[in-house]
Amino acid sequence: YIQGIVPEYFKHKVNKDENTPGEIFKEEHENLLEKSFDWLKDTSQSCSAVAVLIVGLCLATSGNVPGGKNDSGGEPAFEGLAISSLIGLYSSGIAVIMFLAILTSRKQINDFDIILPAKLLVGLTTLFVSIVAMFISLCAGQFFVLTDKYAFVIY
Repeated sequence: YIQGIVPEYFKHKVNKDENTPGEIFKEEHENLLEKSFDWLKDTSQSCSAVAVLIVGLCLATSGNVPGGKNDSGGEPAFEGLAISSLIGLYSSGIAVIMFLAILTSRKQINDFDIILPAKLLVGLTTLFVSIVAMFISLCAGQFFVLTDKYAFVIY
């Protein structure tokens, strides 16, 4: 914000200690950078642990569709369960990759402009998509496992 307001020739001037405004900014905000990176690291570790658990759950459910095969054509009987568990598997895999990319990133002040917030946004979005897909998969599995006499419980 400030770089757009300040005239260009002020950005390269030095003070009495021979420091440019960019160097002064980095020195004054070094503590804030450390705190920000620690928060981002803690958040990424927590979210990646959740995403890894969802990967395991969705991997187990994507290969084991309850009910086996349909007699009419050999297609999976529960397409909703299979599709939602695959969506959960892929989106949680993407979330794990994004959070690991955050954890392995370098501590540069320029990374906090666009790169790290974008990775965090993609990671959290895909994590929430995988959680929703996991719940849809759970509901679809329970719906098809229940018999007709218990179908009113779902509604």
